[in-house]
Amino acid sequence: MDFTSGESDHRQIEENKPLLGEMSAPEGGKMGAVPCRRAMVHFNGMRYKLLQEGDIQVCVIRHPRTFLSKILTSKFLRRWEPHHLTLADNSLTSATPTGYMENSMPYSAIEDVQLLSWENAPKYCLQLTFPGGTVLLQAANSYLRDQWFHSLQWKKKIYKYKKVLSNPNRWEVVLKEIRSLVDMALTSPLQDDSIHQAPLEIVSKLLSENINLTTQEHESIIVAIAPLLENNHPPPDLCEFFCKHCRERPRSMVVIEVFTPVVQRILKHNMDFGKCPRLRLFTQEYILALNELNAGMEVVKKFIHSMHGPTANCPHPRVLPNLVAVCLAAIYSCYEEFINSRDNSPSLKEIRNGCQQQCDRKPNIPLRLLHTNPDLVSQEVTSTESRHKAVIVTSNEIHVEVERNNTVNQKLKANTGNDSEPNLIDCLLISPACSTMSIELSPQAERVLGCYVEILKMLSDYDDWRPALASLLQPIPFPKEALAHETFTKELKYVIQRFAEDPRQEVHSCLLSVRAGKDGWFQLYSPGGVACDDDGELFASMVHILMGSCYKTKKFLLSLAENKLGPCMLLALRGNQTMVEILCLMLEYNIIENNDTQLQIISTLESTDVGKKMYEQLCDRQRELKELQRKGGPTRLTLPSKSTDADLARLLCSGSFGNLENLSLAFTNVTSACAEQLIKLPSLKQLNLWSTQFGDAGLRVLSEHLTALQVLNLCETPVTDAGLLALSSMKSLCSLNMNSTKLSADTYEDLKAKLPNLKEVDVRYTEAW
Repeated sequence: MDFTSGESDHRQIEENKPLLGEMSAPEGGKMGAVPCRRAMVHFNGMRYKLLQEGDIQVCVIRHPRTFLSKILTSKFLRRWEPHHLTLADNSLTSATPTGYMENSMPYSAIEDVQLLSWENAPKYCLQLTFPGGTVLLQAANSYLRDQWFHSLQWKKKIYKYKKVLSNPNRWEVVLKEIRSLVDMALTSPLQDDSIHQAPLEIVSKLLSENINLTTQEHESIIVAIAPLLENNHPPPDLCEFFCKHCRERPRSMVVIEVFTPVVQRILKHNMDFGKCPRLRLFTQEYILALNELNAGMEVVKKFIHSMHGPTANCPHPRVLPNLVAVCLAAIYSCYEEFINSRDNSPSLKEIRNGCQQQCDRKPNIPLRLLHTNPDLVSQEVTSTESRHKAVIVTSNEIHVEVERNNTVNQKLKANTGNDSEPNLIDCLLISPACSTMSIELSPQAERVLGCYVEILKMLSDYDDWRPALASLLQPIPFPKEALAHETFTKELKYVIQRFAEDPRQEVHSCLLSVRAGKDGWFQLYSPGGVACDDDGELFASMVHILMGSCYKTKKFLLSLAENKLGPCMLLALRGNQTMVEILCLMLEYNIIENNDTQLQIISTLESTDVGKKMYEQLCDRQRELKELQRKGGPTRLTLPSKSTDADLARLLCSGSFGNLENLSLAFTNVTSACAEQLIKLPSLKQLNLWSTQFGDAGLRVLSEHLTALQVLNLCETPVTDAGLLALSSMKSLCSLNMNSTKLSADTYEDLKAKLPNLKEVDVRYTEAW
């Protein structure tokens, strides 16, 4: 049935008239000859989901023109048809376009939607009035009827608002319509994401099609839609509009009063900036706008504190990852033009899928390069008398030649066929022409860089955020150009220092590389690293915290001996106690095999009072160790319950234990610290640590020294997967008790695969059981 015939002029007026004065139809209206009464609409707290489609009974009644047609439209002769109706954006359509619903019903043809309560019949009907008659929709119950009623009302009004706001004439009228649209969305009993998103998308389209608005009109529109933004993210086009306002009017009160709750919601609830890059860009521009205020970074600091909250732990787990994502993107943008000119990689603008025009954001960032004269490149640089020439160039004129030195090339050749990538420091070893290169960004880029590096510093000051921040920064998610920029690495040094000062292993362990073959912050800020700007103070601090944790192992000492022995000896020569201890441990664990190097280390230790004292203690320990390992003494030994680490140390100093094969420390109070004593027992084959406080750190030490151990009892100890995985190097193990530990099924399978001699295993009361 055609619902639009004969009323085209009325529909044209209906589509374009403003909705501000729209009133409901008068009560008591009649439909043909059928007596009815209009039901009063009360929301009474009921909420409904916006319908997109559903099954309903349909009946169409044409306005009676003759006596016969009046009889045929009576309720006794009325015919109902079942239809599956879809509420599209523009019309009401049926999945089976036959009968009454042969043609779709445009919302523009619907004059009114009413709730009807029929006399003498418990039917739940809606009345849709169109120019040629009436459409009745009958639902199964009152709830479905009300749901259809509110959904149709919403679709009809949204369609009208789209028409009205698509052709704006006077902006004062448009602003009133926007306010009316916002009020309608806020008071609607429908609960659906699209209820608040649809008005925002309408306004977003309106702004994108009318770019020549005044600043006052900008702010009026932003204030009008502010209530909808309290619980909804702005759509992409609206984010671009907000970004433009932040850039052009950073000191506007709209930024503080309206944008602040919007950005707070984004940081608290956004799950992936990769899917919504313009939300991140808007957050980035908002923070830069805060930095433009008179108080500058103080305002930004207060904002960061408001996101963390007054308590010791931030209640919103998404805030930190989102803030870090914004900081990383902003820092990358400072070097973006430089990066693109080097490798022609896609820019952030291209990744944003047309988020903004090429010239809309900011001009190319000029970079100042300080490099050697090209005539001297072919000569070997052996002195500081080389003349330097300062040149100002744009980013598209820069070419960086990345080379690796001969040692690295040899390593790569030796590893031919491996999938390992060259590490970051190797990539930063550039040719002599570029080795003295210093990057100077434009003032604008310097402000952006300074702002977001300062935010990273603020984040590192919160104790509860520091573990997650260290984990996020462990892979070094910054471009090589940033790491070669002295200003950046100097400012970021504060964050690395905070990690090095934190006693928690989950924090300072992130100073090391994320995986083998990669470099971490420890390598970058150690002497010889690209970011080191001191005499090794930060390096010593990092080594101290790592040695004080669970990294007092041969592997860690071996890596220091291979790569950082020179800096360690230099710092020890200057009296650094941590480095003196490192050199002593290298001698004690026989890390250094070359006799000349050993003598040089001994000379270094004896050159300072601290080193001389520690070396004398080392000699005493070596003599005691020889006495301890001298053949003789018991083969079995059991310590009394409640014994401590100190008791074990005193016992082992009392005689020779070279024959000790079975040691029981069950039900004692020993901890991982006693591992230093246990590794002195050369013949130990069976060790019982049942119900002690021996943990992961001790297991790591045992796994490197007691490789001949055959029986190990860890029942009811606080060991976890982190420590148990280290046992995979103890190939002689044939009996292992991990009853009542935090063993996982995956770790258990891994241990079984790597310990071929393992025959007896107890994993009761664990996840692997």
